[in-house]
Amino acid sequence: MDTVTRRRFLLTSGVVGAGALAAGAGAYRLRDLLDTAGDRDPQSQTLVLVTLYGGNDGLNTVIPYGDPAYQTARPELAYPDNEVRRLDDDFGLNPALEGLHQRWSSGGLAIVRGVGYPKPDRSHFRSMDIWHTAQPDRPGNTGWLGRWLDRTGGDPRLAVSFEPVLPPLLAGERSAGAAVPVTGRKATKGLPAETLKAFETAEPGDSTTRARAAACFADLRSVDDMIRQVRDSADPDTAEPDGEQAPATATGGARTPLDAQLDLVAQCVEAGVSTRVFSVSLGGFDTHADEKQLQAVLLGQLDRALTGFADRMSRTEAGRKVVVAVYSEFGRRVRANASDGTDHGTASDVLLLGAGVRGGWHGAPPSLTELDDGDLKYTTDFRDVYATLLERVLGTDPGPVLADWRGRVDKLF
Repeated sequence: MDTVTRRRFLLTSGVVGAGALAAGAGAYRLRDLLDTAGDRDPQSQTLVLVTLYGGNDGLNTVIPYGDPAYQTARPELAYPDNEVRRLDDDFGLNPALEGLHQRWSSGGLAIVRGVGYPKPDRSHFRSMDIWHTAQPDRPGNTGWLGRWLDRTGGDPRLAVSFEPVLPPLLAGERSAGAAVPVTGRKATKGLPAETLKAFETAEPGDSTTRARAAACFADLRSVDDMIRQVRDSADPDTAEPDGEQAPATATGGARTPLDAQLDLVAQCVEAGVSTRVFSVSLGGFDTHADEKQLQAVLLGQLDRALTGFADRMSRTEAGRKVVVAVYSEFGRRVRANASDGTDHGTASDVLLLGAGVRGGWHGAPPSLTELDDGDLKYTTDFRDVYATLLERVLGTDPGPVLADWRGRVDKLF
């Protein structure tokens, strides 16, 4: 996906037809979701999927600080044991994950280790296609949650993405979820309008220089208003030269901050809308160089968004029926590269939060020395995670959705 836009990704990956994607992507707004308030079974649960686009470095997220092979493989990139947020005597969280560390301590965070699939692919494009379709052995043309949507009646409002373009995972054979645009969220709070007006108005007796400054400020405000009007009125299909709304990075991720996306999810959950699945994302994790600082910034954004959302959800009955799953298309290679970064790898961890989640470790950690061509060998098939979420959160038989896949993550709930 380095040179392929999100929309081209959707179409060239073969995931459903352009008509179904367009129907899901352009037909709904937030008010259409809120119109379904009160329509859902109050006992039903909600799944929130958080995609970390770009391939997050799992070894510097859940850090095997107690393994000497970790320091040996990445001497400049590794975190010393006195910096990690310890989970036990062998593993700890990235220093930026303060809130998630607190949730671990209270039993509210589950970590599924070594998640991947057979014959891994290190391409962003193909790997995300595999995660979205849940079909690692052959190119798929429907998303796993799109297939679930086909079986639940096909109402797009049941599966919603707060991303610029509908992700393939919500595209089914006969139906597609809804991509609801996030606009005007979390804008930086500026000065009051009356203050700005005062800045651009010259007062009697002002010096020539001060009057000129006020006029310049008024001109800037006029230009800003004009740009805002053009932006807000632009057709999303013509906003970019290739018809694409540019994502946060070449490897995907919504442009709107994750906390703003999760704020909308929270509003919908609290209102009791019919939506059972929400998809949100954060991009920028393709850290081939100078990784440590950039990843820490991104993980800090993730931590604040997730913990704020989880705290908010804990206050209501509907919120306590929400399960959050966080994943990335692959991890990074065990050994650091020459640019203080890491290259595309394979297996990584899936994080889960929610009142019904059994906190702690799930699955076996992959070895840092018994590698597959320099990469971690997966220990948990990602379809085990999907099947468990379908069965325990969405209350459906995973068989028809995942081609009769039988694996599960034991005791996750």
